[in-house]
Formats: sequence, structure tokens, C-alpha cells
Amino acid sequence: MPNIKSAKKRVKVIEKKTAINLAHKTALKTAIKKFEAAVAQGEKDNAKALFSEASKKLDQSVSQGIIHKNKAARKKSQLALKLAKLA
Repeated sequence: MPNIKSAKKRVKVIEKKTAINLAHKTALKTAIKKFEAAVAQGEKDNAKALFSEASKKLDQSVSQGIIHKNKAARKKSQLALKLAKLA
């Protein structure tokens, strides 16, 4: 446990940022799962809308530093491939 005042503050700040990052990651995973569920059911129009939402969330996660840009690019590519196979 930290004794210095600034170190105590850093612990609080890190806990808060960790909670925010976890919430963003959870929302991202949910968006991806919704898209994959729509693809599995064969809903083309719904899948297109959910793809754009998932891709937007991936881009936002990169800009906020939650995930690496190459991971986001790879994931968007995988999702686009699933969408193309559907159509």
C-alpha cells in the first residue's frame, strides 16, 4: 500500500481508468458478438448495420488506446470477410 500522497492518488486514478477501459472492452466485444450472431442467422441488412457499428467501436478503442491498431485492423478484416461471405 502506498504511503506517499501522490502514489495514493495514482492508485485511485488507475482503478478508475481500468474500470472505464473494461467497460469499453465489454461494449466492443458485445458489438462484435451481435454482428457475428446476425451473420450466423443470415440477416444481411442487419449484419451490415452491425458491421459498421462494430468497426466504429474498434476505431474508437484504438484512438483511446484500449487496443492496438493492428489488432483492430485484423478484427475489422475478419468481420468484413464474414460479411462478404454472407452476401
